[in-house]
Amino acid sequence: MNRRQFSSIPLPMMAAVILMAHQRAHALTLGDLTQAEASQGLKVALERGALAAVNLLGRPGGFLNNEKVRIPLPGYLDDAAKFLSMLGQGGRVDELVTAMNQAAESAVPMAKNLLVSAVKSMSVSDAKNILDGGETSVTSFFAEKTRAPLAIKFLPVVTQATAKVGMADKYNQVAGKAADLGLLKKEDANIETYVTGKSLDGLYLMIGEEEQKIRQDPVGTGSSVLKKVFGALS
Repeated sequence: MNRRQFSSIPLPMMAAVILMAHQRAHALTLGDLTQAEASQGLKVALERGALAAVNLLGRPGGFLNNEKVRIPLPGYLDDAAKFLSMLGQGGRVDELVTAMNQAAESAVPMAKNLLVSAVKSMSVSDAKNILDGGETSVTSFFAEKTRAPLAIKFLPVVTQATAKVGMADKYNQVAGKAADLGLLKKEDANIETYVTGKSLDGLYLMIGEEEQKIRQDPVGTGSSVLKKVFGALS
């Protein structure tokens, strides 16, 4: 097509042709990405985030020394514990809180295999939801796929750890009465159930933080796959 012929094309038609060409190129690139590389990149991101969170939390001080996930006594009981501490009687309370957090640290490593299994069984629909989702879509994926079975795994470990503390039974007695009076949530009235739930909350929170790091700085991960996938989607 010579210059004269080109200039004779109406501007609206020319703009439409250019737009169609751009959309087609973008669709082909994104299509290639979602069919192969995006799936691989997502699995790498999921596994990295999960294993990093497990390694971070499943060690001495993983919960106890991390203000983001440290497990306190719930609501009313935490307020009462602070009052006891002011009276110089907080030693046993501190012992209980330490045991609660150590129980979480003992339980978290058990999550590794189930989290990795969830990654390997990720469906095309799961991948699409993660790609189209927000910054916590990976966290939501793990919680949906693993929270119920992990709670079953964690509970015996937490029960064994908290049983070593003499105040565990007293906690359940006091918490049960507080729940009856509406001062505490029913699910927080049992120390084993409460610590199990908080352990999982902390685990998913840390996975979420790792996910956001990957999304915000895929280059910093050192993975060419993650760089290409999340770099293209940013």
